[in-house]
This record gives sequence, C-alpha cells and structure tokens, in this order.
Amino acid sequence: MADLFFGGPFRRILYGRPFPPDWASASATAAMDWVETPTSHVLRINVPGLGKDDVKVQVEDGNVLTVRGAAPHAAAEKEREREKDVVWHVAERGRPEFAREVALPAEVRVEQIRASVDNGVLTVVVPKEPAPARPRTRPIAVSSKL
Repeated sequence: MADLFFGGPFRRILYGRPFPPDWASASATAAMDWVETPTSHVLRINVPGLGKDDVKVQVEDGNVLTVRGAAPHAAAEKEREREKDVVWHVAERGRPEFAREVALPAEVRVEQIRASVDNGVLTVVVPKEPAPARPRTRPIAVSSKL
C-alpha cells in the first residue's frame, strides 16, 4: 500500500530536488580553496569536466577577480536529438554553470595573474607586490655653528 502512494511520480516529489534545476538560480558557486604564499595568492576552484575554453577569468572594477564557467552543451543537445522516440524522466545533467567573485587584496600585481585548468581544477595564481624596501638606519652627522 505504501509503495502505491510513495512510488512512481510521488517518489520524485517527496525525495527529489524541491525545484527543477531551471528554477534554481542561474548560476551556482564553485567550491574554492584560497591559500597565501610569501609571493602570491593561489586560488583553486573545482571545474569538473570543463576545459580552458569553457572557463572565463577576468579582473573587474580594479581588484575583483571574476571566474565564470559553463559546460559545452552541444554534445547533450545532439544526444537528445538522436533519441527522439525516448521519454525523459529526469534531465539534471544539463549545462552546469557557475560564477565566483573574489575581492583581491590591494597589494597584488593584477597584470601578472595566471590561470590554468588541470584535472578538473582551475588554478589562479595572483602574484603579490613586493614589500617596499625598508630604509636602512644610517647615522646623520649633527653640525653646530658655535
């Protein structure tokens, strides 16, 4: 009896996502690690399945690092076109998109930022400005007119 009520279409309503993915926000946030070394800030962002052409990294408003990514959807569209006579029950693997903004510290070299993708991880290296040289202490001779 319980299987009659909780099975079939009701199972998806009770145990599935509360909203279809299209109703959720247009972009998700990708998981990120941010470490600081003596010479740079290193950000590692999970981008599974994405290549260098699928990710966009830029600096906006002076020091806001923006990372956006979207999986190519051409392969998924071709797959759906080939399967015209099938019935889709769930389609959650669509075109995942994400966006992430990070306010960078003021003491960084924005023009030297590097980014690379390897094994589903985007690594962004933001070099630091070198610390200003501390002036050496030097004695100053004091003169007198007497």
